[in-house]
Amino acid sequence: MSRRGQYGKRQRQGGFTLIELLVAISILAIVAVLGYRGLDSIVRAREALTLQLESARGMQLAFAQMQSDCEHLATPGLLQGRPYLLSAPDRLTLVRSVYNENDAARMQVVTYRIVERMLTRRESNGTRDLVQLDVMWQAAISNADTSPSVTLQSGVSAMQIMTWENNGWRQNTQPLAQAVPTQQQQQQQQLAPVAPPSLAPTGLQVQLQVDNVAAVMTKSFLLGGM
Repeated sequence: MSRRGQYGKRQRQGGFTLIELLVAISILAIVAVLGYRGLDSIVRAREALTLQLESARGMQLAFAQMQSDCEHLATPGLLQGRPYLLSAPDRLTLVRSVYNENDAARMQVVTYRIVERMLTRRESNGTRDLVQLDVMWQAAISNADTSPSVTLQSGVSAMQIMTWENNGWRQNTQPLAQAVPTQQQQQQQQLAPVAPPSLAPTGLQVQLQVDNVAAVMTKSFLLGGM
């Protein structure tokens, strides 16, 4: 064999055939597709986790505001037998006391509602006038209140409220009020104490169904004014 023939044979042995190139390209394409799918699933999982964390953070702030309102629930002595709490599906209305430095306590009506899948909070102006408080209460429960509302959390589909009464959680859609005993009734109770037929609620439980969260978010609060 001539020297030129041996050189050409060695040159052909050192290269790749067309079939080998196609196989290599196919393997690289499969690896690229698998890598893209794995990266896409990681990105999607990260986005879902971010949404869940944002929802949980928003609900923590909403629950903190609810807890503050429940802790400052107005006492029966200030309300003189007027309603102070009303719970219904997707809404909560209560009367809270507002304390300012070097000033007497005022009362305001606070309403939580779900409007277009958003949990909102609206509060009235503070007042010491019980007649004006009655007007604010009626405006709140009849959706006639024009005070600006604040959105606490979006993507809320449902809200359920229960109160702790007589050693159990109960749903009550009627306005709760506690009559203030007169001086004569107080003296009679001191002479012959009798257990009241129904105790005022001492706790409030809020259940919220939020998007991107599988479980129902539940929080319980003490009613500080009772």
